[in-house]
Amino acid sequence: MNKSIAITDQGVINKIYLIRGKKVMLDRDLAEMYGVETRRLNEQVKRNEKRFPDDFMFQLTEQELGDWKSQNATSNKEKKGLRKLPNVFTEQGVAMLSSVLNSETAIEVNIQIIRIFTRMREMLLTHKDIFLKLEQLEKKLMKQDEKMNKHNEEIQLIFSCLKELINPPNPPRRRIGFRFYDEK
Repeated sequence: MNKSIAITDQGVINKIYLIRGKKVMLDRDLAEMYGVETRRLNEQVKRNEKRFPDDFMFQLTEQELGDWKSQNATSNKEKKGLRKLPNVFTEQGVAMLSSVLNSETAIEVNIQIIRIFTRMREMLLTHKDIFLKLEQLEKKLMKQDEKMNKHNEEIQLIFSCLKELINPPNPPRRRIGFRFYDEK
């Protein structure tokens, strides 16, 4: 299955997912890009376990796999070739894969993937000031919403007081007429 595969930047970006707050790639997607079987990729990872600590690679939980499937519109019946929980690799894990997969295709694909991860990080850093401004604006709007809710409550109180003034409750009336001493 070792063959040279042309991979577009967008094709790689589409296979990067956000799981546990980290940008990761699935073992099966990487294996496809490298031109190897997923089980062969995972065998090489197992043989070199020390090179893949938890921040480089981890296995998805059932819940995470279910969430991933729902985000990607994959039905539960169609497992997409997933017989067991997949491993996912962070940017550092993908870089480490080049040391355990020594084919020309793996090296070329790895270089391309690392460049894409780097560009994504640079883009986020470039737009960091925009994200900060958006966050500040969001906080400001939330404060204004809180003030508006407080003002709405006060306006409702004023309206209820005005309604009472317009339609005062009827006080009990004193009876008119003769009273007998038996009545109190």
